[in-house]
Amino acid sequence: MRRSPRRNPGTFIPALLCALLAGLLPAAQATAAARPAREAPARPTPTTPHEAPTYHNPLTAGVVDTFPDPVMIRGKDGLWYAYGTQNPVFQSGGEDGERMLPILRSADLAHWEYAGEVFTPETKPAWHKGARLWAPDIRYVDGHYNLYYSVSAENTVGVATAPTPIGPWTDRGAVLPSPSGCATGNIDQAQFTDEGGQPYLYWGSYDTICVAKMNTARTRIEGAVTEVAQGRRMEGGFVVRRGGHYYLFYSDAGCCDGAYSGYQVKVGRATSPTGPFVDDEGVPLTAATSKGGVVLTANGNGWIGPGHNALQTDLSGQDWLAYHAISSDDPDLKPAAGGTLKLSKRPMLMDRLDWIDGWPVVRAGAGPSQGARRAPVASWAAGGTFNDGSLKGWHGGGGSGTGGWSVGHEPDAQGFVAPRGNPTGPVHLVSDRSAPAARRAEADLRVTSATGAAGLLAEYTGPDDFVVAWLDRERNALVTDVRIDGHGRGIRTTPLPPDFAWDTWHNVAAEIRGTRMTVEVSADRLRDAVATQERALPPAAVRPGKVGVAARGTGVAADNVGAAALHTPVTTRVPERVPGPLLTDYSDDFDTATVPGTTADSPWSWVRGPASGVTMAEGALSWPTQGAELYLGTNTASVLTRDAPPGDYTVETRLRFAPGRANQQAGLVLYGNDDRYSKLVHAVLPVSHTDGKATHVTEFAKEGERPTTTPPTPVAYGPMFGGPPADTLWMRLSYHADTARNETEVRAATSTDGVRWTHTGVWTLPTVSRLRIGLVAQNTAGAIARFDYVRTYRG
Repeated sequence: MRRSPRRNPGTFIPALLCALLAGLLPAAQATAAARPAREAPARPTPTTPHEAPTYHNPLTAGVVDTFPDPVMIRGKDGLWYAYGTQNPVFQSGGEDGERMLPILRSADLAHWEYAGEVFTPETKPAWHKGARLWAPDIRYVDGHYNLYYSVSAENTVGVATAPTPIGPWTDRGAVLPSPSGCATGNIDQAQFTDEGGQPYLYWGSYDTICVAKMNTARTRIEGAVTEVAQGRRMEGGFVVRRGGHYYLFYSDAGCCDGAYSGYQVKVGRATSPTGPFVDDEGVPLTAATSKGGVVLTANGNGWIGPGHNALQTDLSGQDWLAYHAISSDDPDLKPAAGGTLKLSKRPMLMDRLDWIDGWPVVRAGAGPSQGARRAPVASWAAGGTFNDGSLKGWHGGGGSGTGGWSVGHEPDAQGFVAPRGNPTGPVHLVSDRSAPAARRAEADLRVTSATGAAGLLAEYTGPDDFVVAWLDRERNALVTDVRIDGHGRGIRTTPLPPDFAWDTWHNVAAEIRGTRMTVEVSADRLRDAVATQERALPPAAVRPGKVGVAARGTGVAADNVGAAALHTPVTTRVPERVPGPLLTDYSDDFDTATVPGTTADSPWSWVRGPASGVTMAEGALSWPTQGAELYLGTNTASVLTRDAPPGDYTVETRLRFAPGRANQQAGLVLYGNDDRYSKLVHAVLPVSHTDGKATHVTEFAKEGERPTTTPPTPVAYGPMFGGPPADTLWMRLSYHADTARNETEVRAATSTDGVRWTHTGVWTLPTVSRLRIGLVAQNTAGAIARFDYVRTYRG
């Protein structure tokens, strides 16, 4: 999202980057308005192996101070590029100003270097009127790169184009008309192209996400605007297609409030790019309620507010989620821009994205990672990029030499290969090395003649034994062919879009798992293929072998050709925390006629109570909501509390509550005092863009001191939003004492049936005193909260 590290030991920084920073940081003393432009460093070599195949979060440690709202692309030079929101990225080096859409570059997705920025004060378009630029999205479109960005104060989306991932950038103006047709903020855009080639743009913020078709150049929206999602502080949409579904990732709650940022990533899916999208409980994303489908949330290990994601796929086919998060140890930047700009420090993180039972989740549900983790696969078992200008490591089909092929060069792709002459029959260029049978093979292919065809040899063991995926221009189709002992085993044809841009690069990726092959044709490997084909392979075709390129006719070129062992998917989620034995001494079924906390022998006691109107009825504690607050400096609401057990525990209640007005809320609280607590409530909150419209949410919040003030006395309040509420809602708060960090951790979960639970993130506070178990019913009068029980369990 737009509104705006401690370095991990052992993080590898390339020597080139060290030299870059040593030479550039002194120059960063200038403000953004006066500083000299930085030259991008020389390109790293993508095939150079690093000392260990690991990475550490944050990826940007030692590179830039902050990198919010990251998005990535693999350039046609074989390197990865990341783009972030305008921020003071070199503050630690003495630079007071901001970089406008900073760019990073990597050879392996794990180790990054600064590569430039999209605009400087001298090149920033006048129509921006000085607005800050947020939330970039990058795509490869018909031979160039489209960089979409949010123009904050102008409440619109712009687009710039460039021939390479680092520029030079030419601004193309606003993508959205005014008004845009979407009900709320016109920011946080992401482009997506459907099968068949129809492009779309998703955008919106606070509290709606919309979609519309785009023109062929992908520079303007056109036609109807459809609202596809609505939720309290929902934003940051990003769409991919997988297995017949469209997945809309988004973030909700607060992106940028330091240690009180409740950001998390959620997802809904649909069978159409325009919806309807539903979460993993079948709740429509347009429903006036909070949603499930949690992909990524804080887990108590020091990373707060993980969100505003993008997706990237490594060379093994494993998906990864790029996102920003806030370190609990270092949550805030110093005031910048002469002291007027106060931002949270949001470095870039990345973690494995698993697809389990049809739904995406980070690290099988474990959340953001700390410490060394297995790095993405960024080098092939066989293949290469041709950027060294040679054909070393390659040979012609049938064991012949490479004389029938030549290496070309261009600014974006760098090295690429093309066949010499005009081969009437297929000619092959094959890797010297082999890859495993279960593999992901890919190539960037281009055909500039009307009758040419370029092919990815996804598996090759000889001139009569291969599996090939052709981009056949004459047929305007993706064509796969399987040959075994010289005999064809079937040709399959899948149409390509009528306006397929043959003269530019297209990625063809083939994944072979068992005897099933899936081939995708896309512009830039961002899980929005314009054509997909699945087919069964004969068992004899599935074996270790080479990878390569096939060509027929003139005008054929290929680049970034290789194969790696196919990733092994994670198919089981990390087990959720399950409560242990019931602790009867800390539980209450509310089966007496006496209101808790009104007798001397009651384990319960009241803060500002007893609350008016509380009774025992129908085996429940019946509590009318109060027109009172427990919020920052206004502490007028009653709280019913009792001792919590020593050690870790989970407290649960069943709440029957059907609020009808905004700001009515009731639920559980772990209470230290009026300014230190964690709270889980069913609440009704207003929606920003529609007067009188409200949404029901499960709000999981914390209140406490800000850690970055000295002394840490100013109090702050931060919410997360959990799964959907209901008139009958089961609620849990789980307490854990993190002695290593001297923190109190509290995690929330809710259920609409008492069986299936939606787990929200973890809030932490410094451990100061014991918490008490509590209940609240507050904010606006007029509703009745009925608590059927409070049960406390070990663990």
